[in-house]
Amino acid sequence: MNVSEAWTYGRSHLPHSPNTQLDVRLLLEYVLGVNHSWLVAHDDEELTAVQQAQYRQLIERAARQEPIPYLVGHAPFFDLDFIVTPVVLIPRPETEQLVDLAADWARKRPSGYLPCRIVDVGTGSGCIAVTLASRLPLASVEAVDISAEALAVAQQNARQHAPDRIRFHQGHLLEPIQQPADLLAANLPYVTDAEWTMLDDGVKWYEPAAALKGGADGLDLIRQLLQQAVTKLNPGAAIFLEIGWQQGTAVHNLAHTIFPAAQVELVQDFAGHDRIVVIKMMD
Repeated sequence: MNVSEAWTYGRSHLPHSPNTQLDVRLLLEYVLGVNHSWLVAHDDEELTAVQQAQYRQLIERAARQEPIPYLVGHAPFFDLDFIVTPVVLIPRPETEQLVDLAADWARKRPSGYLPCRIVDVGTGSGCIAVTLASRLPLASVEAVDISAEALAVAQQNARQHAPDRIRFHQGHLLEPIQQPADLLAANLPYVTDAEWTMLDDGVKWYEPAAALKGGADGLDLIRQLLQQAVTKLNPGAAIFLEIGWQQGTAVHNLAHTIFPAAQVELVQDFAGHDRIVVIKMMD
C-alpha cells in the first residue's frame, strides 16, 4: 500500500465522517510522522508493513466514531497544538471565540489595573488558560480543575506553550482560589440531560461525560460558579462563560439575579446562536 492507496482506503472506510479528507490526512500524517506537504509530494511512497497495520487499526477505530484528536493525541486551538487524551474535552472553535473576547477585554483595561489576574475554571486541556497566558504576557494566570488527570494534561500543554506562566489548582470551581480575580473564564459542562441523549455517539462514547453534563437544565455548575464568584472578584472584573445555544436567556437572567448591578451581554457564535455570556462588574 502506497500513500495514494492509503488515501483511497481511508476514504472508503470513513464514509460517515463529516470531514473524511481531513480525518484521513491526519491519520496518515500521524502514522508516517510527516506533514501535509510531504503527503502531497510523495503519494507513491510505500508504507511499511508496520505502518500499514497501524493505519488500518486507526481507520477501524475512527470508523467506530472514536475522535481523531484522541487517536493522534493532539488537537489545534488557534495556532497552537494541544495534547488531548480521553480525560479532557477536545478543544472547539466556539471556545476560541471566548478567548478572543476575554483577551480583548483584558488588553483594553486601564494600564493602572495591570497585571490582570485571570482564572480559568474547569481548565481541561488548558486551552483557555494557556492561550490567554501566551497572548497576555503581563497577566497572572491560574487554572482550576476537579480532575487530577485533566490537570496533568493541562500542565503538559502549559510547559509546551506557556512555561512557568500558570498556577494550577485541583478543586471544585473557585474553592481553591485565594485571591480575587479580574477575569474569570469558564467552559463548564452545560449539556442538559435531554440533550445528552441526542449527542453524537462519538461524543457520548469517548469524551468525558463529567466535562459535558450540566444537569437537568445544564446550568448546575454555572449556577454554582456565579454564586462563588460573588466573593472572588475585584471591582471592575468580568466573567466570560461559554453556554449552550438555548441557554442564553436563562444564564442572562441568572447573572442579573446574582450580580444586579453588572452589565450582562449575550454574544452569538458564528452560526448565530447564543454561545457566550459576558458579565462586567462595576468599578
